[in-house]
Amino acid sequence: MTSPAPIPIQFGEPDGLPDGLPEGTVWPGPDTLVLMNRQIRSDADPARLSRFADDRWDLNPGIFEGHARSQSLNFEIIPEPLRLATKFYIWQLINHPKARTMRRSVTNRMALHTVEIFFYGSLQHVLKWFVSQGITEFCQVTNDMLWDYLDALDDDDVAIHKRYRRITEVRRLWIHRSLLPFYLRLPEAPPWDGEDTKDLLERTRGDRENRTKRISEHTMQALLRWAIRFLEDFSEDILAAWSEYQTLLARRPERRRGKRRKRMAGGLQADVTAYLAELRRRGEGLPGNRREDGTLEPAWRHISSILDCANSFQFTKSGRMIMKSGLPIENDCYLDTAATAELDGHPWHPRFPFDQTPRLARLLSTACFIIVAYLSGARVGETLNLRRGCVSFDKDTGLWLIEGLYFKGAEDEDGNKIPEGTVREDPWVVIEIVAKAVEMLEQLHESHLLFPNRLIPIKRTPGKEPKRRGEARSDRLIAEDLANFTTWVNERCLQLGRKDHIPADAAGPIAASRFRRTLAWFIRRKPRGLIAASIQYGHAYTQMLQGYAGSYEAGFLDDYAFEDWLFRMEGIAEDERRLLAGEHVSGPAADAYRYRVHAASREFAGRVVNNDRHARDLLGDPLLQIHHGEGMTCVLNPALAACQLRGSADDPMVTPDTDDCRPNCQCLARTDRDIETNKERAAELAEIVADTLAPPIRHAREQHELDRLRAIIEHHERGAHP
Repeated sequence: MTSPAPIPIQFGEPDGLPDGLPEGTVWPGPDTLVLMNRQIRSDADPARLSRFADDRWDLNPGIFEGHARSQSLNFEIIPEPLRLATKFYIWQLINHPKARTMRRSVTNRMALHTVEIFFYGSLQHVLKWFVSQGITEFCQVTNDMLWDYLDALDDDDVAIHKRYRRITEVRRLWIHRSLLPFYLRLPEAPPWDGEDTKDLLERTRGDRENRTKRISEHTMQALLRWAIRFLEDFSEDILAAWSEYQTLLARRPERRRGKRRKRMAGGLQADVTAYLAELRRRGEGLPGNRREDGTLEPAWRHISSILDCANSFQFTKSGRMIMKSGLPIENDCYLDTAATAELDGHPWHPRFPFDQTPRLARLLSTACFIIVAYLSGARVGETLNLRRGCVSFDKDTGLWLIEGLYFKGAEDEDGNKIPEGTVREDPWVVIEIVAKAVEMLEQLHESHLLFPNRLIPIKRTPGKEPKRRGEARSDRLIAEDLANFTTWVNERCLQLGRKDHIPADAAGPIAASRFRRTLAWFIRRKPRGLIAASIQYGHAYTQMLQGYAGSYEAGFLDDYAFEDWLFRMEGIAEDERRLLAGEHVSGPAADAYRYRVHAASREFAGRVVNNDRHARDLLGDPLLQIHHGEGMTCVLNPALAACQLRGSADDPMVTPDTDDCRPNCQCLARTDRDIETNKERAAELAEIVADTLAPPIRHAREQHELDRLRAIIEHHERGAHP
């Protein structure tokens, strides 16, 4: 689990310094490195690093995430009057040790990716407006002008979330005035007299709420079902085809560099004779290519790879043997590997065309990504940066573990982001099928990453570095892969007349960033829902809670808390509606149930939850500790609960084990809905007890349970009709 190490950079100070330069501020000259005070990847070419005078600054040498896209700053989009001033300002944000983010008052230097986001998304718009007002230096901006800027945002009908961000960039420029010389400082007084942005705009920022959309139930279930089918049913066929493809590809002339198999005299003719005999035995024709006029010709390049000989052999006696063989010419080049897995009693795939094999290998890789990313609850970037050998099995606990890097929240002792990431102290704890997916990925390619951007790396020309140095698949590529996976499945279902296609999601294209929220929804709403075979979401959740995903730093529990909050609020609303309609409640916790339902409705109705962690904190409120089970309702008081609690008593996420409910528990309440469930169960038991052929032991056990349920029903109905 290693990352590229930083390389030392040497630089020199410029001769002239501006007036009023604060102590501790280094002033760049034309040749000063843009990433002077940042860690640099060990594979970066020092001679190609961006300098201050450049109008485009390449940030990629300081980006360590393998999945990150190419990132740079293009200062040509900044109007010329403020371009140089902006470069000085941005350079300080990148390199000054006291430059900080907006969310903290202590030193917490921004990530390069963050700088790029606000540069293009907000700052450029603020600066363009400044220039339109005749500003050529930041010191010319006045407080009155900033109030005019608010009016301009209103006149231009700028979206509310964009107004928040642009106002933030003005504040960011102001809080860094102590790092800049006099002529680059905004007025000393805080912008807009220090008023909060929400008060200035008199509107709440809409994008503060979690906007990650869940993937619909039917879409996600079908997507996961097909991903598991690829892993468990199709993978061996794809691996065999992929191996044959790579063998033939390695024999291509441009890859062999003149090195060919050495044969004895007449050896090639003997191989051709055997090759033709095998084609006749299988009833197949020669590999073919279609000419521009529509006619077919032998695919000599492919045939030479099969025979491991020079492409020019077609002009020899061996080539004439093939032309005179009388075999028909196929309309494509097919592999010898045949599909062994079946769908609906037929091979899941027809003969594998040579050129289509990379697509199948990529689909298998994507299927494994779906399984690993979705069922681990890991962030997309963390999944894409997983390394070979990351999976282990703990024999003592019987748990499958995945070790990986994390980037979000990885900070040094000064609160600055660690760009190369940090190995997670607590690994992910996953179910076995996730470990199988990782094992499959390790067989699929030789990269040190599980999800490389290419399954077969391309050869790089010396001196020509790619813009994006990360070898991991990027967010954009994985989005394309998910779309291609869905397309392939749906085309196959259409061809075979199957009904289990992957339906389109109403919220838009399937994105990996939506997996965590979707998993949280399934665990909360469908804990007994089958993923595949006997695997349940409840089982996956139990495993996850025992490791990485169970720690709050991982973030998954925040997603789960948000779904739990929504679920409980929907339940509270329904409970109050039924109480007001006259629903009767019995049991030792009946009074507590009625009090909590009415009080929770008054307390939380209409409450806006701004973030997932806020939802987690609210879940600790005793008013929300109402959990509906099978024929019972738990009004949880951890101190009185007789069941085995899930979590510690002081944890806001603690829940009762409603599958382990004890009849003598003081937390029990029973609604009319619960009684209807018990009546159905009692009717089933009555049939079993009435069966004279039932074994005595079973008869006695079921009779005891039937008597208990009838007593509960009678007690409830007696209280409902005094």
